[in-house]
Amino acid sequence: MSRLQTRFAELKQQNRAALVTFVTAGDPGYDASLAILKGLPAAGADVIELGMPFTDPMADGPAIQLANIRALGAKQNLAKTLQMVREFRADNQDTPLVLMGYFNPIHYYGVPRFIADAKAAGVDGLIVVDLPPEHNADLCDPAQAAGLDFIRLTTPTTDDARLPTVLNGSSGFVYYVSVAGVTGAGAATLEHVQEAVTRLRRHTELPISIGFGIRTPEHAATIARLADGVVVGSALVDQIANAQNDQQAVDGVLSLCRQLAQGVRGARA
Repeated sequence: MSRLQTRFAELKQQNRAALVTFVTAGDPGYDASLAILKGLPAAGADVIELGMPFTDPMADGPAIQLANIRALGAKQNLAKTLQMVREFRADNQDTPLVLMGYFNPIHYYGVPRFIADAKAAGVDGLIVVDLPPEHNADLCDPAQAAGLDFIRLTTPTTDDARLPTVLNGSSGFVYYVSVAGVTGAGAATLEHVQEAVTRLRRHTELPISIGFGIRTPEHAATIARLADGVVVGSALVDQIANAQNDQQAVDGVLSLCRQLAQGVRGARA
């Protein structure tokens, strides 16, 4: 079993959802970003999504766009992101880590080289938001052949006719984008989320994680009652944007992570 399969199976036994946290690699700089990454599991993150900085993050709202700009300004690149994963794995062999981003930096790095280096570094899965299932041969198929999970995004506009195509070849978990729009956008209604989870469960046995617009422990707890995972990104990234220095950034992210974890862990009590 992969780390993702193991983690979601463990949490199912515990009757609770996973807290899935997103941060951008290299934001606000390499050292502070690594400190955040290393601190997230102890702060309650069950799965980590690590953003690969890119100049044109079209699916992301202002908070994560600015995180990309800060990281790129600090000279973060894909090689440094993989180095960050290697350093994380020196201390942590259990927490699943997923790289999230866009195909362009992977294509530039070289797909075979990227897959080999990501696997060797300790990456567990990939979320590549601009690579539809019609292009599975470009990255999804070789990544899965190497043992990397390929996680698909589904949205409110992914209808029942399209879902089987989107889910074909998915592994790890399904990421349901709960609002139509960019990251950090407004939150979906509870009724909408319930309907979406019910519909997705008719199409897949994979764990379902829900993200976009979740910012508070209370909101995270509400989603955790319905889904297998709760994804929080922009709210954590905002802690970095609002910090006066690197230490404040580290402390702010980990503090909010602890609060979110409390909400998720107490949701079904």
